[in-house]
Amino acid sequence: MQIVEESNRHKGGSMSERAEIPRSRLSWLLFALLLTAAPAPAQDAAPPAPEPAPPEQQAATEQTEPSDYNKPKRSFLIPAAEIVGFNFTLNRFDKRFLSDHETFNVSWKTVRRNLEGPWVVDADPFSVNQFLHPYHGSIYHTISRSSGLGFWASSVYTFLGSALWEIAGETESPSTNDQIASGIGGTYFGEALFRMASLTLEESNGVPRVWRTMGAAVISPMTSFNRMLFGDRFDAIFPGHEPAYFAKWNLGATVAERRVQGTSRRSRRNEGLLESSFSYGLPGQPDYIYRRPFDYFNFELAASNANIFENIFTRGMLVGKSYGSGNTAGVWGLYGSYDFIKPDVFRVSSTALSLGTTGQWRLGGPVTLQGTALAGVGYGAGGTLEGTRADRDYHYGLTPQSLLAARLIFGKVAALDMNARGYRISTVLSTADRGWENVGRADAALTVRLFGPHAVTAKYIVSRRYASYPDLGIRDQRRDTVSVFYTFMRDRNLGAVRTR
Repeated sequence: MQIVEESNRHKGGSMSERAEIPRSRLSWLLFALLLTAAPAPAQDAAPPAPEPAPPEQQAATEQTEPSDYNKPKRSFLIPAAEIVGFNFTLNRFDKRFLSDHETFNVSWKTVRRNLEGPWVVDADPFSVNQFLHPYHGSIYHTISRSSGLGFWASSVYTFLGSALWEIAGETESPSTNDQIASGIGGTYFGEALFRMASLTLEESNGVPRVWRTMGAAVISPMTSFNRMLFGDRFDAIFPGHEPAYFAKWNLGATVAERRVQGTSRRSRRNEGLLESSFSYGLPGQPDYIYRRPFDYFNFELAASNANIFENIFTRGMLVGKSYGSGNTAGVWGLYGSYDFIKPDVFRVSSTALSLGTTGQWRLGGPVTLQGTALAGVGYGAGGTLEGTRADRDYHYGLTPQSLLAARLIFGKVAALDMNARGYRISTVLSTADRGWENVGRADAALTVRLFGPHAVTAKYIVSRRYASYPDLGIRDQRRDTVSVFYTFMRDRNLGAVRTR
């Protein structure tokens, strides 16, 4: 496949003109995505679940979705028609309401030209390529999942839906980076949204059905759309099999900030912040079996009044096995991830595959340790927001990356969260074979329960970009922040999974 970089003049307008695109969409998505960790989190109040299937029945369905969910009610035609219809509707909407009309003035001539290639690496704004395209792909994925298809079949529909948009949704040359972000990153993004919406519907925890239905519609609109449109055919709820999960919301502000280089933007103390996090399928739950992709996953989202989206993290185990029992339990295998980080100084995003493990260890007394370690490679993008005119906006490249995450839980009183992430955007498959970027991000947060579901959290974050280009020299940017939050979390065990 030929990959070339396409200049702005072939993209239907200047960078500043196209930069207006994400604002019209990002604003309405902000509230919706901040509620994606909204499954009613009171695990202790969950009603008794039906008895698990016999072992022989579980073994028979180990490599597939449950038969009562898949066989009678799945459809291959409906998601294909809906994806085509969604792409057509989005094209008409963009042509009518966005300023760059020519980009969406599709004809048979432009489709034939795009079919012949070449595929390029485009120069759209970072938030368009690295957020809107993955969210676009998540729509394809949730369409397919809510039509009864399994994860892998839905991932094929997502990939083909993305390719259809690249070829017939725009007049621009088809984009390799968009295909990866939508076709693969959208699968990881969409599966997390679908699982959270399904869990919202599945577990009542005293929440009226109408509110759970509305919450699921906010989390995954297409899941609710198909349930409403086709009635009983897709009315069955995807079975979660009683996963251990933990949800948390933070509302607060940045109270201190320090920057190193890249100070062209004004300091943003007292920046308002809203965060949510959701962990699903935490190890240690008795009788919970990891046999389907994303039976374990973690989703995190942070937004601010200054930067809209600060970060989005999604990681889930695609294939793997469990180990241990009792005081030591975990899973290991192949993980898929989509990351988006934009800390008001620089930005980085990647879609990746990693090998790693997630586990829980009882350390004695009330102390529990939970953690994840991952190492892998993805296709990433990174660059500055505050460089000189000669500095790069952002560029793509093969991206080795790693993650270390740990959570110390002190009974029902407090929890200490620590995370460290690293990305190296290399010159391999790069749009600019002349330099590299190292991006790191680390944070530590101490949460102390006050009473009931109410708590306070103090959080420190450091983000650093270290880049080198022959004609620019070294670029070293860093941002340190201290934030204080009100925290809401209804799990009395602060996320620790109770074992037998």
